[in-house]
Amino acid sequence: MTGNSDSPVISVDRALRILMRMGEMPRGIALEELASDLDIPKSTLHRLLGALKHRGFAAQPEVNGPYFIGSQLLATAFRFHDDIDLRSMVHPLLADLRRVTDETVHVAILDAGEVVYLDKVEASGAIKLSSVIGGRNPAHSTGVGKALLAWTYPTDEALRAWATPRLPLRPATRHTLTSVPKLAAELDEVRRRGWATDLEENELGLRCVAVPLFLGRSAPAAAISVTGLKSRMTSARMTELAEALRSRVAEWAGAATT
Repeated sequence: MTGNSDSPVISVDRALRILMRMGEMPRGIALEELASDLDIPKSTLHRLLGALKHRGFAAQPEVNGPYFIGSQLLATAFRFHDDIDLRSMVHPLLADLRRVTDETVHVAILDAGEVVYLDKVEASGAIKLSSVIGGRNPAHSTGVGKALLAWTYPTDEALRAWATPRLPLRPATRHTLTSVPKLAAELDEVRRRGWATDLEENELGLRCVAVPLFLGRSAPAAAISVTGLKSRMTSARMTELAEALRSRVAEWAGAATT
């Protein structure tokens, strides 16, 4: 890793790069290794680490020992995740996606066997969807649900453990996947391509594409979907929308967490 000459405040940029590198080293990292990895002179690095230690953002439990992420930084990050107003944070992204796609956009979270819709921005057309903010739907029959399940339960064994107390999986329409092995196979495909679909599985006449929203953790914090009438959501358009959605959400999440 080399320095970023475009940074408007070099010392701040260096401090942030130090934190990012320490975050990749859960067993700690020596001063010499940090200096080499980040191409920062050891004297400068030592001063920056001293400032980070003073604020609790870096820790050095042993004299001349390795450096770790500090408890204050961890507390700040966990407090943010615990108290985050995800709806307020994500709403501008939903509005932008609705403007670009002219379809209805949702954000939802996983709650046991269901998804809960945190926010919704309607398409401009006269037809309104039945989903409501605060409403619930089965996770296995929705695009957002499958996007959440795919990474929250990333193995067949984990998915079976989730599904077993909820059997039989109830169909919302004749298209709903109610077989756990078939659902597991679809979630494998979701992880492979990076997005999920709902092909009239939750409501006849509607299709959607959905992607997970990661905020620094391995499991998604939420999922975002674009939903439209079957007549408009052809296979080709769904693929185009899904790839654009995945790219835009990843870009937004990167900006939100860096």
